Amino acid sequence: MRLIRYRSGEEARRELERVGTDSWGIEAMVPKMELCLVMVEDVPCRAANVMKQEMLSLGGDVAVARGSVSCSIEKTTALVMGTRKQVDRFIDKLAFQPFGLDDIAAGMKDVLQKARRETFSLTTPRRTITVGERTLVMGIINMTPDSFSDGGRFASMEEALEEALRMEEEGADIIDVGGESTRPGSDLLKPDEEMGRVIPLLRALRKRLSIPLSIDTTKAAVARAAIDEGAEIINDISALRFDEDMAALAASAGVPVILMHMRGTPKTMQEGDLAYDSLHGEIGTFFRERIEAALSAGIDEENIILDPGIGFGKTAADNCRLIARMDEFRCLGRPLLVGPSRKRFIGETVGGSPAERLEGTAAAVTVSILAGASIVRVHDVAFMKPVAVMADSFRKSGAGP
Repeated sequence: MRLIRYRSGEEARRELERVGTDSWGIEAMVPKMELCLVMVEDVPCRAANVMKQEMLSLGGDVAVARGSVSCSIEKTTALVMGTRKQVDRFIDKLAFQPFGLDDIAAGMKDVLQKARRETFSLTTPRRTITVGERTLVMGIINMTPDSFSDGGRFASMEEALEEALRMEEEGADIIDVGGESTRPGSDLLKPDEEMGRVIPLLRALRKRLSIPLSIDTTKAAVARAAIDEGAEIINDISALRFDEDMAALAASAGVPVILMHMRGTPKTMQEGDLAYDSLHGEIGTFFRERIEAALSAGIDEENIILDPGIGFGKTAADNCRLIARMDEFRCLGRPLLVGPSRKRFIGETVGGSPAERLEGTAAAVTVSILAGASIVRVHDVAFMKPVAVMADSFRKSGAGP
């Protein structure tokens, strides 16, 4: 006798097949075996009361704030809990209810559909990049004298070129080139200075590298010059906010964009109160707003990647929670990138300088993949590539947090 936990309908299906269940029975039972928890925030109390009664009638429940039943408070968060079958029936019932419940039903249906998506196709001017079949490893090349981990590592462009080529041999799927430090407290560079650091390297890499190049910048002028020299992805830590021309540039160039969450700027992001009322809720709202801004500018939704911004305006505990519960952002329907490599929260947990945080980074990469990350951004490709391969094996077997 043992307790069993399933992370997906496919895992449940395999177990039913092992039991020897009839095919018709498998189709009927899989939705009953998937636990489904949906958080809906800012629900008017009268609507929340209807939600609770409807879900109770189906054998599930809805957790609401104290005071919701008497409507002594205006709004509440509603945590819907049940099997997938119960939640699907619940959504059908809500679609015919008043008080805005039809909109809540439509929203729940949308996030559940998006959360089940496994693979994505990014389109660049040069190729199609499949994301999700296995974890992609993005190697980091910082052409900076002051990055937190590897500032000043490359004394010449030739050394950086050789490192990028070595990363490709070690199994990197993408090389991300940056010329501006984003460590806490850092100042922004002028575009000309940033271009002087990255363009010569990109020009050389274009001739010798077969994998895609990404440009890590918040400036449209730098991104444009980088794309002209072969960059196929824009990695923007400001999520297109710092430069009003960036979104239009990405749309016209037809390149994928990585939208990262950050409060403030690199100079200010770790100052003051770092507390969140709802860590995943606030970041999810930020992502929805930035996705809408990208779509309004003409960026193809299929070319959007989301990065929760590990270390950018978060505490060590926040970073660990984000990584362990990365799958909560899958409901946005976009591939997830995570960049924990050598970061301070690892040092705060296990000690060591940035270069001594390999094992801690490996643990963070593993948990990220098991929790839903599709791309991992790392400094140490040779070390992290087999970590990603092994984590993929665990994920496909059904083991996970």
